[in-house]
Amino acid sequence: MYKKLMVGVVALSLFLAGCASTDSNQGRGATIGSVVGSVLGKATGDHGKNRYVWGALVGAIAGSAIGQYMDEQEQEFKNKLADSGVEVYREGDEIHLYLPGSITFATASAQIEPEFYAVLEDVSEVLNEYPKTTLRIEGHTDDKGSAEYNQQLSQTRAESVKSHLMSYQVDQRRLSTIGMGEFSPIVPNDSELNRQQNRRVELKVVPLKESRRT
Repeated sequence: MYKKLMVGVVALSLFLAGCASTDSNQGRGATIGSVVGSVLGKATGDHGKNRYVWGALVGAIAGSAIGQYMDEQEQEFKNKLADSGVEVYREGDEIHLYLPGSITFATASAQIEPEFYAVLEDVSEVLNEYPKTTLRIEGHTDDKGSAEYNQQLSQTRAESVKSHLMSYQVDQRRLSTIGMGEFSPIVPNDSELNRQQNRRVELKVVPLKESRRT
């Protein structure tokens, strides 16, 4: 079901991009952005299901304790991943790990570089130490090659990271994946340096929050 959805979205994105060729770049970007938004909606739904299932097993974090729980986990990530090339940063209650494609995968490959196994093992150790979170794994590419190829490659890379985390005993019920292809760059794809930054995998660690009762 998921793969069929992604193929359909990519095909529609390409069609819309072609139709927009006589419009401004801004209009084209807005059109494709709306399509990608629908993909994100589906991915968010899948992640929500994982959160519900995993939360029922391990319990959630009370509102007042979330900050400290995530602060401690963030510091553990920073300690474990110092000098690894992985950037750890915070957005609200979420912890984001930025894995540059240049050190994680060979060019045009979804095979994780062997020297990066230890980094993923360190990530797994922290995840297993703090079980009251779920993880969303996003694959991203630059804009070289076809949009369909880039989406497939980004999805396969995300799945590859998921498989490695599972091999280190991270429960698959905590994990969801999505391939974003070329559609979510962090910088414009207008130089080789920028393209290198856009080739990445992002891990988003999300706390299981207790539902508020009214």
